[in-house]
Amino acid sequence: MSDEPIDLAVALAGFDQLWSPRIVTRVNDYDVRIAKVAGEHVWHVHDETDEFFLVLDGELRIALRDGAGERTVVLPRGAVYVVPRGVSHRPSSAGGASILMFEPSGTSSVGDRHDEVPDHVDATTGHLL
Repeated sequence: MSDEPIDLAVALAGFDQLWSPRIVTRVNDYDVRIAKVAGEHVWHVHDETDEFFLVLDGELRIALRDGAGERTVVLPRGAVYVVPRGVSHRPSSAGGASILMFEPSGTSSVGDRHDEVPDHVDATTGHLL
């Protein structure tokens, strides 16, 4: 991890892969991850942790399935949202987006339970910048 400031725009310009988060830094036992996204991710659940999203650019939609049924939250640029642990969700972005996430280090990008992972989604615990 760098002990210098990190320009997120420069970091995002350093890779092209979609749905393949990069670890920017760590805060205590949490990764700060950035990712470029487009199209749909996979339905998945994090059993033991919430998942924090901040939209840096574009628009992110997060479909949610919980006891109340299914709904979608829409996050424009600058918006934040936390998916509570145990809630099945599927992020997507029709026009593409750049996002920042906070997750405990070692958390899989496809959660603890998930649908079949398509080829365009990287099942990872994050890649170092």
